Amino acid sequence: MEYRPFGSTGVQISLIGFGCWEIGGGYGSIEEAEFIKAVNRALDLGVNSYDTAEAYGFGASETSLAKALGARRKEAVITTKFGVGYPEAKDRNFRDSSRKRVMESIEKSLKALNTDYVDVYLIHWPDRSLPFEEPMRALDDLVKQGKVRAVGLSNFKLEEIKACMAVRRVDVVQYCWNMFDRRMATEIFPYCAEQKIGVMAYGSLAYGMLTGTFTEEMDFGKGDWRASRGRLGNLNLFQHLFDSEHYLKNLRAVEDLKKIAARYGKTLPQFALRWTTSNPVVSTALVGCRNPKEVDDNVGALGWTISEADMKEIDAIFERHGAVTMPKVWLETI
Repeated sequence: MEYRPFGSTGVQISLIGFGCWEIGGGYGSIEEAEFIKAVNRALDLGVNSYDTAEAYGFGASETSLAKALGARRKEAVITTKFGVGYPEAKDRNFRDSSRKRVMESIEKSLKALNTDYVDVYLIHWPDRSLPFEEPMRALDDLVKQGKVRAVGLSNFKLEEIKACMAVRRVDVVQYCWNMFDRRMATEIFPYCAEQKIGVMAYGSLAYGMLTGTFTEEMDFGKGDWRASRGRLGNLNLFQHLFDSEHYLKNLRAVEDLKKIAARYGKTLPQFALRWTTSNPVVSTALVGCRNPKEVDDNVGALGWTISEADMKEIDAIFERHGAVTMPKVWLETI
């Protein structure tokens, strides 16, 4: 296993992390028994980064992760998140980072995770209805109480990170980062490197697009958010991957990427994960695993590098097929 500093937290985090969105429901098909085996296989291989959230099934993902970790909880660096999509709200993407919500949510997450502390606690999406000082003060109190060891943000604009930093240090951030989505390279990643903030990359395999298993007639299944062509609630976050304008172009780019991966004797997911982790600012790249076999495959992304020439060829593939990355204005609309 390869490890990197988790920002300035003092933690050495595994470069490959285990994402637990799928087990919460609404995203792919996964059996809990296989998930438990996968988590234990990951632990055996040295994976210590495990990411979940209150919103992933509202306790379902956290509960399954707790069951999988069992007595091995101290081997894991657990990240969970709060502040979005509460079931009592009419809007699926309703955000609430009030102090009251912070304090209520951490207790629910600690209970679901069967632990007395969370290693990293993140605001899942920015709640712009109140000053960021309120949740940051609350998070700092949780650290002082010993319920949380590090705090951070997910999906915040650069100026919003800075506003939070003015109140309390941001230890960790989490953003989408993969071959199809390189938005963070412009502003967010340079700032994180400068401030020594730990970076968690999610969507490392572009929500399955970079597994190389999708087809033109792909049926994602009832209840899978990808079936809506990239709409997640009222957020159009993933249209560049799944809508009719881009989907077929992306599939053609993936076929060419497979050829480069084959030169290295690697699967496309291994190749894609190596690309994701090639940026030194990334502390841990999150990827979902449905079974132990997928864990073994993901770890095959470590211990080698992609040549500079092939990095340029990857860029050329995207340009040739018109496969696009997320528009730069994404943060202005969420």
